[in-house]
Amino acid sequence: MPSKRKILATQALPYANGTPHLGHMVGMIQTDIWVRLQKMRGHDCLFVCGSDSHGTPIMIQAEKMGLTPETLIEQIRHEQEKDFADFYIEFDNYHTTHSPENQELVGVIFKRHRDQDNICKRTITQLFDPVKNMFLPDRYIKGECPHCSAKDQYGDNCEVCGGTYSPTDLKNPYSTLSGAKPIEKQSEHYFFKLQNYEGFLKEWTRHGHLQEQVTNKLDEWFKEGLKEWDISRDKPYFGFLIPGEQDKYFYVWLDAPVGYIASFKKLCERRPDLNFNEYWGKDSSVELIHFIGKDIIYFHALFWPAILHGAHFRTPTQIIVNGFLTIDGQKMSKSRGTFIKARTYLNHLQPEYLRYYFAAKLSDRIEDLDIHFDDFTNRINADLVGKFINIASRCASFINKHFDSQLTAECPEPDLYQTFAQAGDDIAEKWESMNFSQAIRQIMALADRANQYIDEKKPWAMIKDPEQRPQVHAVCSMGMNLFRVLMIYLKPVLPHTAKQVETFLKVPPLQWNDKDKPLLNHTIGEFQPLMSRIDPKQIEAMKMATKEEMQPAASNNNNAEKIAPPAPEAKKEFISIDDFAKVDLRVAKILEAAAVEGADKLLRLIVDIGSDEKRQIFAGIKSAYQPEELIGRHVVIVANLEPRKMRFGVSEGMVLAAGPGGKDLWVISPDPGAEAGSKVK
Repeated sequence: MPSKRKILATQALPYANGTPHLGHMVGMIQTDIWVRLQKMRGHDCLFVCGSDSHGTPIMIQAEKMGLTPETLIEQIRHEQEKDFADFYIEFDNYHTTHSPENQELVGVIFKRHRDQDNICKRTITQLFDPVKNMFLPDRYIKGECPHCSAKDQYGDNCEVCGGTYSPTDLKNPYSTLSGAKPIEKQSEHYFFKLQNYEGFLKEWTRHGHLQEQVTNKLDEWFKEGLKEWDISRDKPYFGFLIPGEQDKYFYVWLDAPVGYIASFKKLCERRPDLNFNEYWGKDSSVELIHFIGKDIIYFHALFWPAILHGAHFRTPTQIIVNGFLTIDGQKMSKSRGTFIKARTYLNHLQPEYLRYYFAAKLSDRIEDLDIHFDDFTNRINADLVGKFINIASRCASFINKHFDSQLTAECPEPDLYQTFAQAGDDIAEKWESMNFSQAIRQIMALADRANQYIDEKKPWAMIKDPEQRPQVHAVCSMGMNLFRVLMIYLKPVLPHTAKQVETFLKVPPLQWNDKDKPLLNHTIGEFQPLMSRIDPKQIEAMKMATKEEMQPAASNNNNAEKIAPPAPEAKKEFISIDDFAKVDLRVAKILEAAAVEGADKLLRLIVDIGSDEKRQIFAGIKSAYQPEELIGRHVVIVANLEPRKMRFGVSEGMVLAAGPGGKDLWVISPDPGAEAGSKVK
């Protein structure tokens, strides 16, 4: 176990002009998992974040909604906090950049740089909207590309040819706010001399603070030469006034990252044990880890270290960059109905499903993460429900029912337990180094091994022999201990499930070192279902809700909506009594039942259909039945169904069942007294 560390982790501040979407959740979940790991391992790790609350877009959005910017950002901040909390993101403090702490800190940073001659003023020419009476940021200017003449291109780059340019270079520009043709107008602005820190930045970016991909990208920018950075904006603007000015504001990208410091400063008010200078002083030894998206590398890896270093604050220990989120291989799109809000997801699916799926796909590389919902459904159902939770559900019922909920006094398989416990160091290192997908693969391989152990021992068969009851007790106690170790390894990903398991096992909050000692001679609680399978209908309902949210309100115009004619009634297909007579329905007795590895819905059954004839049948009833429940039961099968070759083996019949599906599925059984091989008429 490494010595105790002191860490401050931050996540990029979400912008306050809209509610969170699933793209925001990639970085949030990644950071939260990493922080929870540190806390489980006994480290002193704090996690701060907040709402990025300044800028022209917020001012314009508030105006459209008839609100003050202050009212809008407060509403959004509350929505952000609620959505993040419901995804089990656990901050030590969540603040806002529109705060007295942030205003004070930005003022200090500005003064320190101005005193060192790192700030200059000069006059520039910008495009001005004569109708809105304001200078236009690049995103609010469109026109024809000066390189390829493509229409409706933004003021900084062309999406058709990829060319970059100044907004004043656009042909036939227009304001997206008013439609007016912008005029050129001069204004005096403040600039930060980033080039003054070129030597410092070249050294800092090559000393292990960044991923290799980021360092290589920065080398390209160094070759182009670092340029002065415009840190001011003209009124009207929602932000902090520059000291001594009446109509000049700090650019949002100057005060946004300062929000990390401000959020921590606010935390210090609640936590008198925290020393602000210990964390943010120039000589701080505390680890400072920034988690960000790849679209804001330039600000965080160049401007931010220079701003901090020159203002006598400490610089980041490490910056971790994640890619974008795509859905079914494409960018999130409102028109395609894949721009899924966090709250829309939460209205239909469990938050831990997404936490697990992201963990299973994240690596230490800066790669886009894709949600393919078929894969999403299969992975959750197979890994979490079919493998992980299945261990507890298989073993706990025997412990509760036959052994007074008491685990054995000795570890039945110490070597197997040690294999699981010793894997924890490697798994922790994978979590630590951001190789989340590798950690998940290793954990699921252990889950497979635990299920294999139970399958080999067959407690459901042994329990029928009174002399083998001690062996059943040992096997199921072992299974519960292996499940507990896996829960420790998955706790950073599944914090809510972990709490349920801690209650069920009657143990204190699980810590990483708990893996080293099994639970012996310990009383557990009554097992309750911990997680349910995803029904594809839930996914479809979420997608439909997303599309409905993106549709503009229907007009009262008579042509606004066309009503489709009713679909013709489907023609009914009938079979004759002679067709039905061909079906050989037979009573069968289930002799063996087991889950099928790699199959979400199937159980493998060995049945007796009379005259000493035994058949293997793969039945899609796993969602409703535990294998041990079925052994000895009489069911009705189709005995003359053509054998079907599956990748798991050959299925030689069909078990009849009824119900809507999922847990609401019932196999059809004959009346008591029916014997295997009896015909059903």
